[in-house]
Amino acid sequence: MTTAAAGSPRTYQVRTYGCQMNVHDSERISGLLEDAGYVRAAEADEQPDVVVFNTCAVRENADNRLYGNLGHLRPVKAKHPGMQIAVGGCLAQKDRGDIVRKAPWVDVVFGTHNIGSLPALLDRARHNTAAEVEILESLEVFPSTLPTRRESTYAGWVSISVGCNNTCTFCIVPSLRGKEKDRRPGDILSEVRALVDSGVLEVTLLGQNVNSYGVEFGDRYAFGKLLRACGDIDGLERVRFTSPHPKDFTDDVIAAMAETPNVCHSLHMPLQSGSDDVLRAMRRSYRSERYLGIIEKVRAAMPDAAITTDIIVGFPGETEADFARTLDVVREARFSSAFTFQYSKRPGTPAATMDGQLPKQVVQERYERLIACVEEITWAENKKLVGETVEVLVAVGEGRKDERTGRMSGRARDGRLVHFATGELAGRIRPGDIVHTVVTYAAPHHLNADGAPLAHRRTRAGDAAEAGQVPRTPGVLLGLPTVGAPAAAPAPVGGCAAN
Repeated sequence: MTTAAAGSPRTYQVRTYGCQMNVHDSERISGLLEDAGYVRAAEADEQPDVVVFNTCAVRENADNRLYGNLGHLRPVKAKHPGMQIAVGGCLAQKDRGDIVRKAPWVDVVFGTHNIGSLPALLDRARHNTAAEVEILESLEVFPSTLPTRRESTYAGWVSISVGCNNTCTFCIVPSLRGKEKDRRPGDILSEVRALVDSGVLEVTLLGQNVNSYGVEFGDRYAFGKLLRACGDIDGLERVRFTSPHPKDFTDDVIAAMAETPNVCHSLHMPLQSGSDDVLRAMRRSYRSERYLGIIEKVRAAMPDAAITTDIIVGFPGETEADFARTLDVVREARFSSAFTFQYSKRPGTPAATMDGQLPKQVVQERYERLIACVEEITWAENKKLVGETVEVLVAVGEGRKDERTGRMSGRARDGRLVHFATGELAGRIRPGDIVHTVVTYAAPHHLNADGAPLAHRRTRAGDAAEAGQVPRTPGVLLGLPTVGAPAAAPAPVGGCAAN
């Protein structure tokens, strides 16, 4: 017995937690399910036939959040025989069969290495009326060979690698995502072209450590070459990437960013700590001087570059002097934004068993001081843009107050969030369109542009948004390790061509 009406397709819903990798993996999960005949449930639907949790294991409360949400679904499933619940992602890779033991109403558990197995596992669990748990120890197929239902008409994620070869003592990701596996450049560029052909204007290249890209095929300059190759793709207006590791950052990448017109002058480069002693304990193989030296080179080549970062407060053994050094580096780096975290002990990581675990109140007090320092700097940096004209790619869901204020929102080329007035163009600007406008006000986390836009360009991405279409890309197969213009590919079929 199923919850779907007789003769109608089964519906699905994907709930995502964690990083951009997980968001992109969820696009693949959606693509796989739709390829298997499932239909996406309406947002208001509280009882889809399949609910998939794509989980994260980085933060300490990830487990509680998952099991709390599974608990809320238990009575819903009890009232709707045939409903299925699947759990995937990093927490599934870590907890494995424990998930079904703790939540026996879960039907499927799958890991980070076998996303493509999900439709078959759902079918098997339904047929056998028993939970299916399948966790692989290494990658089954490269995720980009799987069909993908994109969430945005104007911006797309493109994985260039999966996994990580670093051994940071606070991080559980390498044990859950595995060693780094690099995609071949020709395959990456084929996927980017497919997205652009469907109207996408902006692509973000994704990897756990993007600037170690090329390690598998022996080219340490492969990432810079890839950025330059993206510059040759007609119709691709913005290229971003995340995240680089300071230890692998080479000058050729800075040159590629500065010299390739469609590569955005924005850089997200995790600092984690400004203390060399803490960096050493974290097993981060760079020091603050090296980090600041990269920033100095980036700003020399691109004075308008917006640099963002990640910072962890309260790592085991962090002293007040260590924390003060972090504040010093933050002040010197002049970040445009920072993602700040209180150290979270994760079982299975070396840091979890280190001496010097700090009391919660000490970590909280330092965290609040860091937030105040970061916001002082980001506000000052944003104020420098008042009176400047910015190019905004109009987005969906960026401005929570837009409906009340009558504004729309989007991202400037440097990644800053901009809320802008539409003036006489109200009702004519769509997500995916490009607007030029003048900044009139700055806050620590966003810019406002309250005058009428100077210019508005309608785009194919905007047309697709207006028509309610989203790009769907088929799997892109693996090829040879070449950078530059690949051999002519066949015309895209299916969802790519339709948009």
